[in-house]
Amino acid sequence: MTYTYEELAGMIDHSLLHPTMTDRDLEEGCKVAAKYAVASVCIKPYAVKQAVEWLKGTSVKVGCVIGFPHGSSQTEVKRYETAMACRDGAVEIDMVINIGKALSGDWGYVEQDVRAVCQEAHAHGARVKVIFENDYLTQGGAGLDSDGFKRRLCEICERAGADWVKTSTGYGFVKQADGSYNYRGATAPDLALMRASCSPRVQVKAAGGVRDLDGLIKVRDLGATRCGATATAAMMDEYRRRKAAGTTDSGPETGPKAESLGRGGY
Repeated sequence: MTYTYEELAGMIDHSLLHPTMTDRDLEEGCKVAAKYAVASVCIKPYAVKQAVEWLKGTSVKVGCVIGFPHGSSQTEVKRYETAMACRDGAVEIDMVINIGKALSGDWGYVEQDVRAVCQEAHAHGARVKVIFENDYLTQGGAGLDSDGFKRRLCEICERAGADWVKTSTGYGFVKQADGSYNYRGATAPDLALMRASCSPRVQVKAAGGVRDLDGLIKVRDLGATRCGATATAAMMDEYRRRKAAGTTDSGPETGPKAESLGRGGY
């Protein structure tokens, strides 16, 4: 299927979250987001006000992460952080669930945590994306297998008022057998599962591992409406190259679609 530039660029939340990013890096990142006319920037809480100024006069929204990246803040802290971000100009909120509470099966806590952020954000006219961190959920938990666990989270988030459910932070590193740390981020099976587990009212966002145009197109094909990315320029420059050559469809599959959406990290 062929998508327009606007359709694909309008999916991208340009990620400006790496802990080493300086003020200059953040400003340059906002310029990239404006140049490519993406949906939003997703930026750290302290930089929301600056991002609003840098993006004034553009169509790019400012989003902010809450409880990032591990979701372990107390609910009231998340709520206050959300209020501050919205007052500073954020119109989208990407919050992380309390992963330990979810794995403990304390579903009431998880639902109340998500609801508190959603209610605060919605009171300010902002929308909320709820991050599961699926790399931590591969074994399931609370008596559920991995897929059942994610389905339960989708149900809880929808009931709590989430506008999106989101796969990952891009920083959910898991210790591997060789002692190194890595993550997979968004996968095709998870995106399909999350899309099927929510009503049409709740959208799906991919994050982590989508670093090329073909990966972005796959995310769109699977029903996700947003995709966190740092490789915005590479993806959209490739779109323009293909458009000029008359080949805007994704290329042939070169590996198991169920396992890969791109070529590396967030």
